[in-house]
Formats: sequence, C-alpha cells, structure tokens
Amino acid sequence: MGAYASEKSVGTPGILGAKANLSLPWWLSTSVILGALLMAAGGMIALIRPAMLVSPDAEINGAARVYASYLVSRNLALAAMLLAMLGMRARRTLSSLMVLTAFVQLLDAGMDCMEGRWALIPGVLVFAIVFFLGASRLSGQPFWKVAAWRDGV
Repeated sequence: MGAYASEKSVGTPGILGAKANLSLPWWLSTSVILGALLMAAGGMIALIRPAMLVSPDAEINGAARVYASYLVSRNLALAAMLLAMLGMRARRTLSSLMVLTAFVQLLDAGMDCMEGRWALIPGVLVFAIVFFLGASRLSGQPFWKVAAWRDGV
C-alpha cells in the first residue's frame, strides 16, 4: 500500500498540476483574447467582404469565395477554442492551440511574403512570437522540446 501515491496525486499532470489553480499572467490572457479577436475579425472580413483580403485590382469570383469560406471556418474555430480554453483555464490544451495558431500565423506570413504584402508581415510575426512565448509559459517548456508535449506522471 505504501508504494502507491495518494488519491490526490492520481492523474495530476506533472508541472501543470502544480500550476493548474493559479491564474494566468495578465499578458498571456490579454494576448489570447486579442489574438482570438483578430482571428475572428479576419474570419468575419472573409465572410462579409472577401475583397478586403486581396489587392484592389483582384477579382473575387466563386472560387475565391469558396477559399474565403475556408478561412472563415479556420479562423472562427481557432478563435472560439482559444477563448473557451482560456475561460476553462485548460492550460495544456490552450498551450497546444497557441502553438497551432502561431504556426498558422508563420505560414500566413510566408504567404504574405510571396504575395508582397509587406505591411502585414511584422504584425503577423509579432502575433506568432507572442503566442509561442505564451505557449512556452503555459507548458513550462519551449514547444520544440518533447517535454512540452508529454503528460507528466
């Protein structure tokens, strides 16, 4: 009987278990809220006025509207889940969503480079970096280390 951990420690996920009841840093909560609002705004722009997402001389046809609708789905789903996990204080899931969102932003920045939308790139990169830093803070490890992804036992 002495070899088993007490009931209180069963299922506690290592470093996150000790932090689970602590509030999140203000900058992290603020960045998640702002990031989710920006993602949702981008989705709503793609839904309502997709022409705002392209150069003024670009034509918006049926095919462009289909791809814009995929942007709506992606952005609204990520924004909703970021806010839901923040509200639930689900640290590990929020960290994973933040890494996913940061990688999406990096890919978006790459596309902005290819399309020559230079004014957008700094903001998109700052968004990605802040989300990577926030995810590292939540998990206690940088995202590129395996320990950030494994459940502690």
